[in-house]
Amino acid sequence: MKKKNNVLSWIGTGIFTVLGIIYIMPILIVLMNSFKKKVYINKMPFQLPTDKTMAGIENYITAIDKYELLDAVGWTVFITVGSVFVILICTSMCAWYITRINTKFTKTLYLLCVFSMVVPFQMVMFTLALVADRTGLRTPWGIIIIYLGFGAGLAVFMFCGFVKSIPLEIEEAAMIDGCSPLRTFFSVVLPIMKPTYISVGILETMWIWNDFLLPYLVLDLNKYKTISIAIQYMKGSYGRVDMGAIMAALILAVIPVIIFYLSCQKHIIKGVAAGAVKG
Repeated sequence: MKKKNNVLSWIGTGIFTVLGIIYIMPILIVLMNSFKKKVYINKMPFQLPTDKTMAGIENYITAIDKYELLDAVGWTVFITVGSVFVILICTSMCAWYITRINTKFTKTLYLLCVFSMVVPFQMVMFTLALVADRTGLRTPWGIIIIYLGFGAGLAVFMFCGFVKSIPLEIEEAAMIDGCSPLRTFFSVVLPIMKPTYISVGILETMWIWNDFLLPYLVLDLNKYKTISIAIQYMKGSYGRVDMGAIMAALILAVIPVIIFYLSCQKHIIKGVAAGAVKG
């Protein structure tokens, strides 16, 4: 039986190793082509760069200087950090209120948050773009409010599950010591919710950083562009595409989120389990 389990374990390891290689190959191909001259990217996309095909960091310089990629990175960082911060604070406080105040209103509010996760974005995107235009939300500051609306469903669901596992006696003790509700939340509840904060923060960051459709519909593209939109605008007229610059831009866009994910991945399962299983 032990030998059989070892064989199955080796088979499983082999299968998942192959799947891992399949998943990582596109990123490696993009990385490899980002150092090639654009003439050879279409001709020899799967070959390693040689002295003849090597372009060095020329593609990266073109992407940064010619296409103003650094401006796009700045706006993407601002929108991502601002949106994630607002989502975490507002949804965690909302989840705490929903869990501790048991009324028909809070139950309805919770159901609406959960229901929002199953509504396809395509159903509301045109109406959303019209409302954003009329209310002056076509800015990096305004889109943060929109991301709060779309990101609240999952965040409230996970935070509610975790708050149910927090003993109510801890909060009651803080209130007896003279803490106001806000101070109780920020001094007692929020530190306990750290695993779910990290997990929700990772998921929301990866979503907002890579999002293309919502910024494309909402932002004033003459003034503000995110990384995904800037890469799309690298395609010139008459179908002309600077593949070298695009490959370099893709690597510059992917590296930060990969580093962020790898540095925080151990917290994802902890947070998901704490927020969706307990209680």
